[in-house]
Amino acid sequence: MKRSTIGAQMYTLRDQARTEEELAAAFAKLKEIGYEAVQVSGIGPIDPHRVKELADRSNLTICATHIPFDRLTGELEVVAEQHKLWDCKYVGLGMAPDRYRTSAEGYRTFAQEASEIGRRLKKEYGLQFVYHNHQLEFEKFDGRTGMDILLEESDPDAFGFELDMYWVQAGGGDPAQWAHKVKGRMQVVHLKDMEIVDGQPVFAEVGQGNMNIPAIIDACRATGVEWYVVEQDVCRRDPFESLKMSLDYLHSLLQHEKTL
Repeated sequence: MKRSTIGAQMYTLRDQARTEEELAAAFAKLKEIGYEAVQVSGIGPIDPHRVKELADRSNLTICATHIPFDRLTGELEVVAEQHKLWDCKYVGLGMAPDRYRTSAEGYRTFAQEASEIGRRLKKEYGLQFVYHNHQLEFEKFDGRTGMDILLEESDPDAFGFELDMYWVQAGGGDPAQWAHKVKGRMQVVHLKDMEIVDGQPVFAEVGQGNMNIPAIIDACRATGVEWYVVEQDVCRRDPFESLKMSLDYLHSLLQHEKTL
């Protein structure tokens, strides 16, 4: 992890990036805070060329995306052209459609279909498909979790992972262990933290909760993660402030390493 490889997931700012004007302001604010990259997801219906222009204006790299599954199955060429425009290699899917997540067979089918999408993206366009999990994939079917099925029955060259470490922990998994499980297949990771408030788990800024973030970062480094993306689904303060708190914490880890 380096300062230049820490990104902000725009889904965190979905209510602040609904229009072109809002997106321009959001990008500028993120740059001011100290981010050098963004993942495009959850923004309003803005022309891709303008998204690229605004990102360039604020000197932000578009490191990854989240794309609806129906676009991956119905307009893959358009999706690929959009990523080429953005100089963005990683084509992300935020969640498998509901119909795949009710059985082992459903997960197997999804693993196969998504692998085929990934093979096309890689062979025809030089892009990489990555899958983002929630806690739902940790439900067990015949002794195996959905995540185990995705890992074991997808094409390792075509089906990449974008582990969301909060949701790994929420699903009962070990985040650092899972980073090693997907070694070589994860170039983008999602970082957020988990805090307990009134007896319930809630989203927290990185470093403000109970997760072992240093161990997670170490595991990600050891397994070849390229982009470290901060995401906070729900913020209990201004989301820009939350994103800054997370970034400041990650920068403090880097600074601490320099002094050792």
